[in-house]
Amino acid sequence: MTIDRMVLAFAGCVVLLGVTLAWLVSPWWILLSVFAGLNMIQAAFTGFCPAAMMFKKLGAKPGVAFR
Repeated sequence: MTIDRMVLAFAGCVVLLGVTLAWLVSPWWILLSVFAGLNMIQAAFTGFCPAAMMFKKLGAKPGVAFR
């Protein structure tokens, strides 16, 4: 799996986790999904993604977007 796909899967899991926790625990957990969405938007414009850097250090294969 490439870094690109790992980042997308991780972001999707964070969004789903935030929505699930907002439903089960407290509506304030929706802020986790908001944070993930804002991070995806800024990564699209700047190319800076902390998750991609972490996956790269863990030895994941580079993809097209995050090198």
